[in-house]
Amino acid sequence: MTWLAWRQFRAQAAVALGALVLVAIVLLLTGPHLVHLYDTTVANCSGHGDCSAATSALITDGDKVGAGLRVVVEVVPALIGLFWGAPLVARELETGTYRLAWTQVTRTRWMTVKIGILGLASMVVAGVLSLMVTWWSSPLDRVNMNIFGTFDQRDIVPVGYAAFSFALGVTAGVLIRRTLPAMATTLAVFVAARTTFSQFLRPQLMAPVLRHLALNPATTGYGSSGLLFFGAGPSTLEPSPPDTPNAWVISTQIVDKAGHALSAQVLKTDCPLLGKGGLGPVGRHSSGPVPAAAAHTLHDCVVKIGATYHELVTYQPASHYWALQWYELAIFLGAALILGGFCFWWVRNCLA
Repeated sequence: MTWLAWRQFRAQAAVALGALVLVAIVLLLTGPHLVHLYDTTVANCSGHGDCSAATSALITDGDKVGAGLRVVVEVVPALIGLFWGAPLVARELETGTYRLAWTQVTRTRWMTVKIGILGLASMVVAGVLSLMVTWWSSPLDRVNMNIFGTFDQRDIVPVGYAAFSFALGVTAGVLIRRTLPAMATTLAVFVAARTTFSQFLRPQLMAPVLRHLALNPATTGYGSSGLLFFGAGPSTLEPSPPDTPNAWVISTQIVDKAGHALSAQVLKTDCPLLGKGGLGPVGRHSSGPVPAAAAHTLHDCVVKIGATYHELVTYQPASHYWALQWYELAIFLGAALILGGFCFWWVRNCLA
């Protein structure tokens, strides 16, 4: 059974190996140049006073390949679920070949070998790809100082995504029993799960750090933040987040000592001239030079509001990065194990 499973998988394995070798060649050809550029320009830029130009040149040079690598690391787990997971059992159920296999081996062994070989291969492919990209991108990551911005594409979490996507595809194939519908379902559910997790669940995996700051008239703007029913939300004061390298700023609010957010009514009462007379957005929301009258009105408003309110920044510090990586890996691996266990149970008890 193991030999048969390998023969069925060897074409896919060859394609995956070839793709990894191709990526490795590209990274080996471009990576040393990126490291050399960092060592000769960015590493000693402070002594020459041209750090802005040096970092900009490095990022521009790195993005020629880096943009494509980001897409590859994001897409590979989904492709694993689509082309390895979904057809694995669905194709045999669709064609009826599983009946012959079950006359030779038990259902449990049949599923164990199939899921074991491809599931392990899925994690290895995603892990090796992530390792190579993480190594290649290290000079860019040191310059960008935004490790959470590439959280999904670095280190160990892509292994969890690949395992989950593969198990999700197998589950869809077992339940739907048709290859193409199973592939479509796998893609839709995987994208929804990843989006939901990154937007709503990841910020709650660890208690974020709260930082209280006085309102700064020089960095506080005025304008519309976010969307409300597919339109612009109400205009309000918008403080700029503090400079926190490698931190993930989750939210920036204006609150009073009791933690109550600044309301539109309070802002209108305390700053009746703000937004009047065609002044429009001011500060970091403005699209051009700010008139002196608008800047003065905003300054006075921030000073007045600042007597009662302050800026509250909620963020995940850089020290939480690896803990969040391990938590997320464990959750997606756990979800993959649950789906895999369900597939075993379904095949043993519900398939005729």
